Amino acid sequence: MEKNNEGAAEDGYMTGQLLIAMPTMSDPRFERTVIYMCAHSADGAMGLVVNKQADEIDFPELLNQLEIETEGVKDPIPVLVGGPVETGRGFVLHSLDYRQDSTLEVSDEVGLTATVDILRSIAEGEGPAHSLLTLGYAGWSAGQLDDEIQANGWLNVTADVSLLFDGALGEKWDRAVRKVGIDPSFLSADAGHA
Repeated sequence: MEKNNEGAAEDGYMTGQLLIAMPTMSDPRFERTVIYMCAHSADGAMGLVVNKQADEIDFPELLNQLEIETEGVKDPIPVLVGGPVETGRGFVLHSLDYRQDSTLEVSDEVGLTATVDILRSIAEGEGPAHSLLTLGYAGWSAGQLDDEIQANGWLNVTADVSLLFDGALGEKWDRAVRKVGIDPSFLSADAGHA
Protein backbone atom coordinates (compact mmCIF):
# COMPACT_ATOMS: atom_id res chain seq x y z
CA MET A 1 0.00 0.00 0.00
CA GLU A 2 1.27 3.48 -0.88
CA LYS A 3 1.78 5.91 1.92
CA ASN A 4 -0.79 8.66 2.13
CA ASN A 5 1.80 11.34 1.44
CA GLU A 6 4.03 9.48 -1.04
CA GLY A 7 5.20 11.75 -3.82
CA ALA A 8 4.78 14.88 -1.77
CA ALA A 9 7.36 17.53 -2.39
CA GLU A 10 10.25 17.64 0.05
CA ASP A 11 8.60 20.58 1.77
CA GLY A 12 5.56 18.39 2.50
CA TYR A 13 3.16 20.10 0.12
CA MET A 14 1.05 18.25 -2.43
CA THR A 15 1.57 20.04 -5.73
CA GLY A 16 1.18 17.49 -8.54
CA GLN A 17 -0.73 14.97 -6.44
CA LEU A 18 -4.33 13.82 -6.46
CA LEU A 19 -6.72 14.60 -3.63
CA ILE A 20 -9.51 12.08 -3.18
CA ALA A 21 -12.66 13.11 -1.31
CA MET A 22 -13.53 10.72 1.48
CA PRO A 23 -17.15 9.54 1.84
CA THR A 24 -17.36 11.67 5.00
CA MET A 25 -16.81 14.85 2.95
CA SER A 26 -19.49 17.20 4.24
CA ASP A 27 -19.43 19.60 1.27
CA PRO A 28 -21.72 18.16 -1.46
CA ARG A 29 -19.78 20.06 -4.16
CA PHE A 30 -16.85 17.72 -3.50
CA GLU A 31 -18.69 14.41 -3.10
CA ARG A 32 -16.63 11.64 -4.79
CA THR A 33 -14.27 14.16 -6.37
CA VAL A 34 -10.72 13.68 -7.51
CA ILE A 35 -8.70 16.90 -7.55
CA TYR A 36 -5.36 17.44 -9.26
CA MET A 37 -3.30 19.76 -7.06
CA CYS A 38 -1.76 22.56 -9.13
CA ALA A 39 -0.28 24.51 -6.22
CA HIS A 40 0.10 23.98 -2.48
CA SER A 41 2.19 26.13 -0.19
CA ALA A 42 2.06 27.71 3.25
CA ASP A 43 -0.05 30.46 1.66
CA GLY A 44 -2.83 28.13 0.46
CA ALA A 45 -3.70 25.65 -2.25
CA MET A 46 -5.32 25.44 -5.67
CA GLY A 47 -6.51 22.37 -7.53
CA LEU A 48 -8.81 21.27 -10.33
CA VAL A 49 -11.58 18.69 -10.05
CA VAL A 50 -10.84 16.18 -12.82
CA ASN A 51 -13.87 13.88 -12.68
CA LYS A 52 -17.02 16.04 -12.87
CA GLN A 53 -18.45 16.78 -16.32
CA ALA A 54 -19.95 20.23 -16.93
CA ASP A 55 -23.57 19.62 -17.90
CA GLU A 56 -24.39 23.02 -19.32
CA ILE A 57 -21.65 23.42 -21.97
CA ASP A 58 -19.41 21.39 -24.27
CA PHE A 59 -16.14 22.31 -26.01
CA PRO A 60 -17.57 23.46 -29.39
CA GLU A 61 -20.18 25.61 -27.62
CA LEU A 62 -17.50 27.13 -25.38
CA LEU A 63 -15.38 28.01 -28.43
CA ASN A 64 -18.44 29.63 -29.99
CA GLN A 65 -19.11 31.70 -26.85
CA LEU A 66 -15.47 32.84 -26.81
CA GLU A 67 -15.75 33.73 -30.50
CA ILE A 68 -12.85 31.45 -31.37
CA GLU A 69 -13.01 30.87 -35.09
CA THR A 70 -12.07 27.41 -36.31
CA GLU A 71 -12.95 25.47 -39.42
CA GLY A 72 -14.44 22.77 -37.24
CA VAL A 73 -13.25 21.33 -33.98
CA LYS A 74 -10.71 18.64 -34.79
CA ASP A 75 -10.01 17.55 -31.23
CA PRO A 76 -12.84 18.25 -28.77
CA ILE A 77 -11.89 17.81 -25.13
CA PRO A 78 -14.07 17.33 -22.08
CA VAL A 79 -15.27 20.41 -20.24
CA LEU A 80 -15.27 19.76 -16.51
CA VAL A 81 -16.43 21.58 -13.39
CA GLY A 82 -13.04 22.37 -11.88
CA GLY A 83 -14.39 23.69 -8.59
CA PRO A 84 -16.62 26.34 -7.05
CA VAL A 85 -14.20 29.29 -7.34
CA GLU A 86 -14.25 31.57 -10.42
CA THR A 87 -16.49 29.24 -12.41
CA GLY A 88 -16.35 31.49 -15.46
CA ARG A 89 -12.58 31.07 -15.77
CA GLY A 90 -11.08 28.20 -17.77
CA PHE A 91 -7.98 26.14 -17.04
CA VAL A 92 -6.43 23.50 -19.29
CA LEU A 93 -4.43 20.70 -17.70
CA HIS A 94 -2.27 19.09 -20.35
CA SER A 95 0.74 17.01 -21.22
CA LEU A 96 3.97 18.97 -21.58
CA ASP A 97 4.38 18.29 -25.29
CA TYR A 98 2.62 21.67 -25.56
CA ARG A 99 3.98 24.82 -23.92
CA GLN A 100 3.37 28.55 -24.02
CA ASP A 101 5.19 31.30 -22.15
CA SER A 102 2.23 31.31 -19.74
CA THR A 103 2.26 27.53 -19.13
CA LEU A 104 2.87 26.56 -15.51
CA GLU A 105 4.79 23.28 -15.27
CA VAL A 106 3.05 21.61 -12.33
CA SER A 107 5.08 18.40 -12.59
CA ASP A 108 7.50 16.71 -14.98
CA GLU A 109 4.53 15.51 -17.04
CA VAL A 110 1.70 18.00 -16.51
CA GLY A 111 1.27 21.67 -17.36
CA LEU A 112 -1.46 24.19 -16.69
CA THR A 113 -2.34 26.86 -19.24
CA ALA A 114 -5.18 29.36 -18.91
CA THR A 115 -5.12 31.24 -22.22
CA VAL A 116 -7.47 31.32 -25.19
CA ASP A 117 -4.55 30.35 -27.46
CA ILE A 118 -4.42 26.80 -26.09
CA LEU A 119 -8.13 26.37 -26.78
CA ARG A 120 -7.60 27.51 -30.36
CA SER A 121 -4.65 25.11 -30.75
CA ILE A 122 -6.69 22.18 -29.39
CA ALA A 123 -9.63 22.99 -31.68
CA GLU A 124 -7.29 23.08 -34.69
CA GLY A 125 -5.74 19.72 -33.77
CA GLU A 126 -2.40 21.31 -32.81
CA GLY A 127 -2.73 21.16 -29.04
CA PRO A 128 -1.22 18.79 -26.49
CA ALA A 129 -1.56 15.01 -26.83
CA HIS A 130 -3.53 14.88 -23.54
CA SER A 131 -5.69 17.62 -22.08
CA LEU A 132 -8.81 18.49 -20.17
CA LEU A 133 -10.53 21.81 -19.61
CA THR A 134 -12.04 22.89 -16.32
CA LEU A 135 -14.26 25.82 -15.55
CA GLY A 136 -13.45 27.10 -12.09
CA TYR A 137 -11.11 25.70 -9.49
CA ALA A 138 -10.95 24.53 -5.89
CA GLY A 139 -9.07 26.87 -3.57
CA TRP A 140 -8.03 26.79 0.05
CA SER A 141 -6.66 29.55 2.27
CA ALA A 142 -3.48 29.09 4.33
CA GLY A 143 -3.77 25.94 6.46
CA GLN A 144 -7.35 25.16 5.39
CA LEU A 145 -6.54 22.11 3.24
CA ASP A 146 -4.18 20.76 5.88
CA ASP A 147 -7.00 21.03 8.44
CA GLU A 148 -9.41 19.21 6.10
CA ILE A 149 -6.89 16.40 5.57
CA GLN A 150 -6.36 16.10 9.35
CA ALA A 151 -10.15 15.83 9.74
CA ASN A 152 -10.12 12.87 7.29
CA GLY A 153 -11.86 14.79 4.52
CA TRP A 154 -9.26 13.86 1.90
CA LEU A 155 -6.76 11.18 0.94
CA ASN A 156 -3.85 12.05 -1.32
CA VAL A 157 -1.86 9.93 -3.72
CA THR A 158 0.77 10.41 -6.40
CA ALA A 159 -0.86 11.44 -9.67
CA ASP A 160 -0.33 9.55 -12.88
CA VAL A 161 -1.24 10.80 -16.35
CA SER A 162 -3.20 7.69 -17.30
CA LEU A 163 -5.67 8.33 -14.48
CA LEU A 164 -5.56 12.11 -14.81
CA PHE A 165 -6.40 12.27 -18.53
CA ASP A 166 -8.59 9.17 -18.73
CA GLY A 167 -11.96 10.02 -20.25
CA ALA A 168 -13.86 7.55 -18.02
CA LEU A 169 -14.84 10.27 -15.53
CA GLY A 170 -17.22 8.05 -13.57
CA GLU A 171 -14.42 5.60 -12.75
CA LYS A 172 -11.72 8.05 -11.63
CA TRP A 173 -12.72 8.18 -7.97
CA ASP A 174 -12.72 4.38 -7.61
CA ARG A 175 -9.42 4.10 -9.50
CA ALA A 176 -7.80 6.81 -7.36
CA VAL A 177 -8.95 5.11 -4.14
CA ARG A 178 -7.58 1.79 -5.40
CA LYS A 179 -4.28 3.53 -6.17
CA VAL A 180 -4.01 4.33 -2.45
CA GLY A 181 -4.46 0.61 -1.80
CA ILE A 182 -8.04 0.68 -0.52
CA ASP A 183 -11.03 -1.19 -1.92
CA PRO A 184 -13.67 1.55 -2.50
CA SER A 185 -16.42 -0.76 -1.27
CA PHE A 186 -14.82 -0.63 2.20
CA LEU A 187 -15.30 3.14 2.44
CA SER A 188 -18.55 4.40 3.89
CA ALA A 189 -19.85 7.67 5.24
CA ASP A 190 -21.79 5.76 7.88
CA ALA A 191 -20.19 5.15 11.23
CA GLY A 192 -20.39 1.57 12.46
CA HIS A 193 -21.25 0.27 15.90
CA ALA A 194 -19.56 -2.65 17.60
